[in-house]
Amino acid sequence: MIKQLVIFNFNFTDKHTKFKQHKQRNILSSFAISAQSMRFLRLMDFFNKFGKKYYYKMKTIAIVAGGDSSEFEISVKSALEVNKALSSRYKVYNIMIRGTNWYWEDNKGRYHNIDKNDFSLVTDESRIKFDAVFIAIHGTPGENGLLQGYFDMMGISYSSCGAFCSALTFNKQATKLYLKEYKIKMAEAVLIRKGREIDTKKIASQIGLPCFVKPNDSGSSFGVSKVKKIEELSGAIETAFKESSEVLIEAFMNGREVACGVVKTKNKSIVLPVTEIISKNEFFDYEAKYTPGRSEEVSPAIMPEDITDEIQRLSSLIYDLLGCKGIVRVDFIVVGNKPYFLEINTVPGMTEESLVPKEAAAAGISFEELYSMVVEDILENKA
Repeated sequence: MIKQLVIFNFNFTDKHTKFKQHKQRNILSSFAISAQSMRFLRLMDFFNKFGKKYYYKMKTIAIVAGGDSSEFEISVKSALEVNKALSSRYKVYNIMIRGTNWYWEDNKGRYHNIDKNDFSLVTDESRIKFDAVFIAIHGTPGENGLLQGYFDMMGISYSSCGAFCSALTFNKQATKLYLKEYKIKMAEAVLIRKGREIDTKKIASQIGLPCFVKPNDSGSSFGVSKVKKIEELSGAIETAFKESSEVLIEAFMNGREVACGVVKTKNKSIVLPVTEIISKNEFFDYEAKYTPGRSEEVSPAIMPEDITDEIQRLSSLIYDLLGCKGIVRVDFIVVGNKPYFLEINTVPGMTEESLVPKEAAAAGISFEELYSMVVEDILENKA
């Protein structure tokens, strides 16, 4: 198996810095040198004598992208950004997953398949095994626990939440019911399933109008509609059913939409600045999210400090209550001075237009530092 090596040559010559034995004796006779310094001098002397090269194995990371949802293209863009951020520190491969097709495309446009028996990459020259996986798939199978379960069975470490947490948080209604037990404030909602009888008048009476209709397990605002009239409700439900077999109908709350990223590792716990989302569309839909100029994201948000502190506190608390891992984004709507939970994204967007990278930049954290922090945590815990 071929792995990329970074070679540091410590063959010091007289032109540079060469510690000769008589110089070492003179130094030792003149100064009291610590044990650490002595070890360093012995190491230098060893390399001078034998001209050895020090080899450092660069870790091999798979960035999985694509998936089987409407978020395929966004996932590919996210993976490219992560690749750029990690490629100076690791040997990275963008692995495309689409249905049963799992492959890596080389720089000549040739496809090389992944052996699903052990998630190794089979090329003409070698079989590459990965030290860890960075999951950049939004939607199924990368955000709903399916891929996490596979990696758990393979014994492969990965960047995102575990299988159970991913499955729970991908289901909006299940997450809301779970967090309600901890007195987290949120909008009232009704869940309906495909194939069941739907009484739109009853729903409108219970939830009120306007309301939001959204797929229960989808992201990037695909299939989401804002309904103002009861006559629009059936059509909005059908639109949402195109993305999921379950639809969530949620009461409208008139407030300021905000988001807050959280990153926790074994050694660090970072709650990123709060971002306010000001959409130029009716709401923060797909167009507003990914079309430049259709929304304004203000990070850090301009709002009273006590509200900002509460959003950050809740984001960190929700992260812990759900048992999250890696990089997560929590969304709220602020009504008056109280934040209400909307949803959580356990594989948030990582493109230049995405919220978490913007929050990290506002905090003075580079993309490289942000993503490497997560990868290093995986590798350390693996060791």
